[in-house]
Amino acid sequence: MDDRIFSIWVYLAQTPLLWLTTTIAIYRLMTIISRKLGSPPFLNPVLLSIIALVSILLVTDTPYATYFDGAQFVHFLLGPATVALAIPLYEAERVLRRIMWPALIGLFVGSATGITAAVLIGRLMGLSEATLRSLAPKSITTPIAMGIAEQLGGLPSLTAVIVIVTGMVGALFGWELLSLVGVRDDSERGFALGLASHGLGTARSLQFSSEAGALAGLAMGLNGALTSLLAPLLARWLGL
Repeated sequence: MDDRIFSIWVYLAQTPLLWLTTTIAIYRLMTIISRKLGSPPFLNPVLLSIIALVSILLVTDTPYATYFDGAQFVHFLLGPATVALAIPLYEAERVLRRIMWPALIGLFVGSATGITAAVLIGRLMGLSEATLRSLAPKSITTPIAMGIAEQLGGLPSLTAVIVIVTGMVGALFGWELLSLVGVRDDSERGFALGLASHGLGTARSLQFSSEAGALAGLAMGLNGALTSLLAPLLARWLGL
């Protein structure tokens, strides 16, 4: 009986639809659980889904390449999902006009501060030069961050991990921390979260309002472009 079950699993594991279905089902389940419990920050559906999927891959001894062959359609949808943020952004046009100049100033200051603080704190901790270069683009979306890290002479694979951790921390604590310091406007909190925590911060912002999600998406995109320009300049200024 055990051999038969094992044989069925081996067959299913090689079927791309299995991992696509598993990814969608787990995320849906974690979203329901999070909402039922009041959407506390530590029960972020993305975080819970990652933990669940990694656990399944480890228990079943499934290589990531096999998983990605099935789940890559979700990866493909990241592009259309990002473009779709233009809809709530269009609906929030009045808000965008109201905060345009403060947002642009905040974008520049936030991007420069994120890069500089990461490098200086890492240097105080005695991290290697390659690690410091990998830390610099931590607050932008993974594909852009990996490209910048490679350009700076860092380790793209390490940068990918750092970016994910940064996004998780922002998604878990960012919204509540902004509330504690007196930032209560949805558009302002969304913009700050997208700027500091890229896609995961944007996903968290969308849980509160479409306006917050739209501004988070805008900040995420603009910060990616700005960091690609600032990172090499600041890296040289910081002696990397």
